[in-house]
Amino acid sequence: MRDSRTGRIALVQVPNPALGVWALCTVAVRVGLFADRAAEVRWIGAGALIAWSADEVIRGESPARRLLGAVVLGWQLFLLAR
Repeated sequence: MRDSRTGRIALVQVPNPALGVWALCTVAVRVGLFADRAAEVRWIGAGALIAWSADEVIRGESPARRLLGAVVLGWQLFLLAR
């Protein structure tokens, strides 16, 4: 994978804000922070993951990222619908 700005190979990239929000929400729920608001924190995390996956489907830089976004988006929508 190459950095789109420099063209250099990128081994590690800072996640975009939506993935950061999802990761923080996931950790908060697993650790037990905001135990009385766990459902709301899960919804916020799911919304952030849906935003990230939709962004990848629309603007992903490679077919693999678009496919990953589509799979995650489909899974999240399935989880919301059940």
